[in-house]
Amino acid sequence: MIPFLDLKKINLSYADEMQQALKRVLDSGWFVLGKEVDLFEKEFASYCGADHAIGVANGLDAIFLILKAYGVGPGDEVIVPSNTYIATWLAATQCGAVPVPVEPDAMTYNIDPAKIESAITSRTKAIIAVHLYGQAADMDPINDVARRFGIKVIEDCAQAHGARYKGRRVGSLGDSAAFSFYPGKNLGALGDGGAVTTDDSQLAESLRALRNYGSKVKYHNEFLGFNSRLDELQAAFLRVKLGKLDSENSRRQEIARVYSAGLSELANLVLPDSPEWAEPVWHLYVIRHAKRDQLAQKLNAAGIGTVIHYPVPPHLQPCYGSMNLCEGSFPISESMHNQVLSIPMGPTMTDEDANRVVDIIHGVVDGL
Repeated sequence: MIPFLDLKKINLSYADEMQQALKRVLDSGWFVLGKEVDLFEKEFASYCGADHAIGVANGLDAIFLILKAYGVGPGDEVIVPSNTYIATWLAATQCGAVPVPVEPDAMTYNIDPAKIESAITSRTKAIIAVHLYGQAADMDPINDVARRFGIKVIEDCAQAHGARYKGRRVGSLGDSAAFSFYPGKNLGALGDGGAVTTDDSQLAESLRALRNYGSKVKYHNEFLGFNSRLDELQAAFLRVKLGKLDSENSRRQEIARVYSAGLSELANLVLPDSPEWAEPVWHLYVIRHAKRDQLAQKLNAAGIGTVIHYPVPPHLQPCYGSMNLCEGSFPISESMHNQVLSIPMGPTMTDEDANRVVDIIHGVVDGL
């Protein structure tokens, strides 16, 4: 069996360093917003090329707190991709704002910059650009249209730690950026975690208060804040893994090259497309097939783990039924959600594993 992602093997490779990190935290006697969080924030900001990083409890909170700090609330609109994980939409909804979906580019899966302007109204306060599957969205035209209308640009980097756009890392390409450190991410904690990166010192100061009950000084609460703090222990673990992120991403890129070369001749299979300016980190390697469900069944039966990211687009989820966005509202996204299939991808995979995946796909796809 080749699992979709072998988290146990990944994390056991850090066992000694994780034990040392645990010991540091235990010895310190400080477990919330201590030295490990402070050091991780500095190290992660430097890695992303941003002035500030603010650790929070998870990736959804990271987007939500950014929107709250920008004053987004009831009556406002936030432009979101129609093709994304639902957390992007939920952050806007939790602020009382309305998510306004925009279709993706048919080849890259990311929001299509050419379609954004027509979605902007006098109520639009922000655009959330998701770097889906580990590849950066096309940020220059997104930033251009945002500047013309005075709108904030928020990067959703939950799947793209270390990815580059025209040589620059994600997390430094908009007004602010949100990261998730969910265990399955390229930079994953051993539990939940998240962060915001930004060059905006005022935003960073507001976020540090908002995440901590609205308090800058203990027991003095300036804002109606929240409890959303990156755990000290998770920060210590993330510091260990951050040092190996580039090498693990490089391994993912090698696996992706094996897939792209080995599967390119299959005419009925759509492979990921990367523009020249993109340097993806392959959080996911997503193929498309008209008979996706049958393909997934055959691969799983042959010992190849697969996952669908994602089977139902946000606008067709029951929780957004009140928006009355029926099937057919966003046909590009709907087509993707009906066809996408993620095949095994991870830094502990061997070339033999990758080639076996390729061989088995060749063996089953022709019969569909």
